[in-house]
Amino acid sequence: MEQNIFSEMPVKKAYFKVALPVVMGMVVSLIYNLVDTWFIARTGDTALVAGVSLCAPIFSLLIALADICGLGGSTAISRLLGADKKDEAKHVSSFCIYGTFIFSVLVTVILLCFSSAILNLLGATEETFTFASSYYLWLALGSPFTMLNIVLGNLLRTEGLSTDAMFCTIIGAVVNIILDPIFIFVFKLGAAGAAMATVISNIISDILLMTAIIKKAKTLSCNIKESKINAEQLKGILFIGIPASITNLMQSFAVLLTDRCLVPYGTSQIASLGIAMKVNMICMLVMVGFAFGAQPLIGFNYGSGNKKRLNSIIKFDIQVEVVTAVIFIFATFIAAPHIISVFMSSKDIIDTGSLMLRCLMISSPAVGIILVCTTLFQAEGKAFPAFILSIGRQGIFLALCLAILPKLLGYNGIILSQAAADVVSLIVALVFLVKTRNI
Repeated sequence: MEQNIFSEMPVKKAYFKVALPVVMGMVVSLIYNLVDTWFIARTGDTALVAGVSLCAPIFSLLIALADICGLGGSTAISRLLGADKKDEAKHVSSFCIYGTFIFSVLVTVILLCFSSAILNLLGATEETFTFASSYYLWLALGSPFTMLNIVLGNLLRTEGLSTDAMFCTIIGAVVNIILDPIFIFVFKLGAAGAAMATVISNIISDILLMTAIIKKAKTLSCNIKESKINAEQLKGILFIGIPASITNLMQSFAVLLTDRCLVPYGTSQIASLGIAMKVNMICMLVMVGFAFGAQPLIGFNYGSGNKKRLNSIIKFDIQVEVVTAVIFIFATFIAAPHIISVFMSSKDIIDTGSLMLRCLMISSPAVGIILVCTTLFQAEGKAFPAFILSIGRQGIFLALCLAILPKLLGYNGIILSQAAADVVSLIVALVFLVKTRNI
């Protein structure tokens, strides 16, 4: 591990060195799903696009479950490395890899056994059920590879190997882009072909990530014999991993809840939201990448007790998030119709999707600050504030806004609910920040 990155390199340089590859990697990871939507949208079939969009919460669910060991394990390892406990870090890394694989197989079995019930819960109708189920099947079968991909990438970053993690993810994305048109249009597999391409690309990326750990990592271990950890180490993983998982789980909940609110307004509204949310997710993942990219830096300096450097990192992290958010707001407000039209040329979808995208983006500066606070609490092992923020923004606060605003504003209340929930979450995050730190 390049320890000087975490402890000696100037804060701004160290921040971008560890965070920029994470930003690229996270954006590319969304491309797996975004490319599917783009190629499927080329068919011009609104029901097919809506069917695939309805499965978006499952993709988010898999990422959320992987975060238990991905973020929980990586933050624990960062603190251990900061405290110079390399042997413990080795055991934690091995446990996270094999624990994730066993857990992911169980997830696959559950998804397959309850597929019809889950699809109905997602809001699949007679018009969209066939398309949604074919995409869902392959997404479920590929669950172990999707989840392992998230964990391996997070583990690599704890040793400063962010660039390696990024390249492994990018190669997988390139494979996905190549396979998508072949499976969808040449082999006429439709939604199933898009999902199959994603699974294959994840498998290739997993192989490359495992190879990087074996050949380049000095502390991380892929040896199953070293996967034994004690109760205290398991507690360190779960107490941060579960709140981190809930953050992404709430993303699935947010999509599900908003989709169901839009069902009475028609298939076009759901398709528009699916496209708008995926474009929004590109912007959000850049911001998430900066926040999560800085997490090993925060965890290491917290573990080593370097409070002055830690505070400098936090302040710079907030500045980067807010500036990035403002840039995205201007870009999406100006170019929203052109962005949506890349996916579908229907005037109704372009108009509706543009409005939805702008409403989703307006509160992004607040989201940036919330992300910094959340990752800070995770890196420092402060489970309670991390948990509250995890279930708030796209969970409890969103549900409350969706219950109240549509009654006051109708349809507009639905698409403004996430922005309102972001503002409430920001207030809560700042209260926790003031109470736990003196910045």
